[in-house]
Amino acid sequence: MPIIRNILATIGLATVIIGGVGYYKVHDILNFLDPEAVRVYQKVGIRFLQNFDPGAAIVEVVPAKKGMKPEEVVDSLKSLAVQRNILFVGESPFYKQAQAVLGKPYRFVSFLSFCDVRVGVQMADYNRAYTAFMPCRIAVVQDKDDPEQVYLTMMDLDMFIFGGKTLPPELKANAIKVRDTLRALMEGAAQGQF
Repeated sequence: MPIIRNILATIGLATVIIGGVGYYKVHDILNFLDPEAVRVYQKVGIRFLQNFDPGAAIVEVVPAKKGMKPEEVVDSLKSLAVQRNILFVGESPFYKQAQAVLGKPYRFVSFLSFCDVRVGVQMADYNRAYTAFMPCRIAVVQDKDDPEQVYLTMMDLDMFIFGGKTLPPELKANAIKVRDTLRALMEGAAQGQF
């Protein structure tokens, strides 16, 4: 019996030591991250656990008003971009490319690119890896099962703004402004605003 008690006491002591070291390690990491990082990762984690899809976990989705045509949503996005002073830099009509390759009609899927050049320059100068995500894109996607439903999708920019070490103040403020502008474009276009 004393041997078992000593083994269990040793295991308990090891667990306390490992737990303490782990706590301080996690605490050090959390101090290094942006104060909003935990909230962002919780949000992404909840999305991931809904269907175990990493793509869906890092994407924001806004449904357009039922019955809106995809072309109306695209026109609305372009108009709202002008009003919000963000540059529309191009459109990739994926559905046309899919039709050409597949030889048959394909539902509307198009990628619209937007950019605030000054913020883009700040991002590129801060970390060249961020250029892989530039310009910012909003996809207009017709539902495959319900052609009367259109969705707007965009990468959740909170991951880049808050998901790591705290960005320099000016860059962070400007990145938040771009995120908010893109969200406003999506919300407005989903309602057919011009």
